[in-house]
Amino acid sequence: MKRKEELLQDVVIKFAGDSGDGMQLTGSQFTNNTALMGIDLATFPDFPAEIRAPQGTLPGVSGFQLRFSSDRVFTPGDACDVLVAMNAAALKVNLTAIKKGGKIIVNTDGFDAKNLRLANYPDGENPIENDSLSNYEVIKIDVTKMTREALKEFTLGTKEKDRAKNMFVLGFLYWMYGRDMESTTNFLKEKFGKKDEILNSNIAALRAGYNYADTTETFTTTFKVERARMEPGVYRSIMGNQAVSYGLIAASEKSGLPLFLGTYPITPASDILHDLSKYKSFGVKTFQAEDEIAAITSAIGASYGGALGVTTSSGPGIALKGEAMGLAVMLEIPLLIINIQRGGPSTGLPTKTEQSDLLQAYYGRNGECPMPVISASTPSDCFSAVFEAARISVQHMTPVLFLSDGYIANGAEPWKFPQSADLPEITVNFKKGLDEGEVKLQPYKRDEKLVRPWAIPGTAGLEHRIGGLEKQDVTGNVSYDPDNHQHMVKTRQAKVDLIANYIPEQTLDSGPEKGKVLILGWGSTYGAIKSASAELQAQGKQVAHAHLRYIRPFPRNLGALLSNYETILIPEINNGQLIKIIRDTYLVDAKGYNKIKGTPITKGELIEEVNKYL
Repeated sequence: MKRKEELLQDVVIKFAGDSGDGMQLTGSQFTNNTALMGIDLATFPDFPAEIRAPQGTLPGVSGFQLRFSSDRVFTPGDACDVLVAMNAAALKVNLTAIKKGGKIIVNTDGFDAKNLRLANYPDGENPIENDSLSNYEVIKIDVTKMTREALKEFTLGTKEKDRAKNMFVLGFLYWMYGRDMESTTNFLKEKFGKKDEILNSNIAALRAGYNYADTTETFTTTFKVERARMEPGVYRSIMGNQAVSYGLIAASEKSGLPLFLGTYPITPASDILHDLSKYKSFGVKTFQAEDEIAAITSAIGASYGGALGVTTSSGPGIALKGEAMGLAVMLEIPLLIINIQRGGPSTGLPTKTEQSDLLQAYYGRNGECPMPVISASTPSDCFSAVFEAARISVQHMTPVLFLSDGYIANGAEPWKFPQSADLPEITVNFKKGLDEGEVKLQPYKRDEKLVRPWAIPGTAGLEHRIGGLEKQDVTGNVSYDPDNHQHMVKTRQAKVDLIANYIPEQTLDSGPEKGKVLILGWGSTYGAIKSASAELQAQGKQVAHAHLRYIRPFPRNLGALLSNYETILIPEINNGQLIKIIRDTYLVDAKGYNKIKGTPITKGELIEEVNKYL
């Protein structure tokens, strides 16, 4: 039978099913296959907080959204063209996210009486058998039955065979979008190379899905998305936490400092520990401590000893690290505190994204305890942003808070990675001995940046005292003198403020230098703001976009930039945190747009909001 090929510019697919259905693996394999073809993409994994959520229930639905395009993309898409629903709950949770006329591929076995009851459908109502989906193209496949049929020659049990359902679906989609299966076959060989039956059963299920689509007369059209028009170069797919790991290793290499990670596992930061533990060949030392306090204090000890000390966590763990962060500020030593934000407060929404720890980063310690705050905007931006955070930390002798979030950490995009030779050196100056005229080390004697010397323990003649008690200026002796305390508080703040002279000025991401609306963003709102701004600018509207990497201190020209626009709009995935700091610092009547649902702001939502001010 002759089939036709239809050319598409942009596709959004969401894979959804039980947390045991392998939707994250399916999505990541389709993502890798897409990246290898040179097609631009953005992803949004969305999974339950429970390790094994209740099967068939609405809270147990695990999803993976992928957008791929022949044009540059900056978000995983507002609505889906295709939904793969492995059961009734997956359909119910995601139905509102599908475009009218979109395709819904359903596993009919997941719509039996039990699954319908668990998904809270009324008795006797089955959405794939009534007319409730008449606005969509519904493709019904008994994936479970066909997977078992494809694997009937294997001696695996039924439960083990059913685990290959996701490979059947993946094979079907590879046919639909004109892909070959080589990348996934190679992945399976690497993952299950020593388990022949599991390897061969997964490959058989993958091929069965592809062949089913290829031989069934129902399917007459395949779809193709061309290679994206991107800057020439070598690209790879990168997730945010991976990029953080590589950025830390790069900073270690370029500074000559050994990298030490002292951490305690917590969602969604744990992958940084997993990644860095693989790179002992670069001299990386990873230490999984017994708790958050031991984790950060071990990193402080490593920094005191001359290493690049790093600790990672999320909001609840950052709260536990608060006292030790104050110690690092008092000691004035380099330290990177990486916060991969999630929904809160308390345990909150462990697997959902939020930007709700900015005020914690600014103020969440006892006493006057200023620290620089650096934020990443996209998965690939994590590399250069954490590299810059490390530079600031070691060159200004200060702990630095680095902010990412679950959306960035687990999302993926193509990354044109730099060569080592293209990265700047990070100059580190250890104190080698006493200055002329010094009888003993003056540990709080400062340079023009107000930075004290980094003296490594064991260096002859440089013995000095450390601790959390207030220090006397210059000598470092313990001091309770009130005038000295005020002086040291002001000095520590001035040191952080002076960093503004050693960072770039704020630039516009897009739009006119003066106009009606400036959308000011930080962190993972970048993609939505960039996409919304581009669409509004194409309509001739006076909308500009600026995105902050440096949040404390702000770039020195930020106030002047803000004064060029009638309205400053600040979208945030929180209840309004950056807007408080901007209003306080620059006395501007900024407007907020806040979404606190554990999901990213969409382009459509933002366009609607901006139009209110136009």
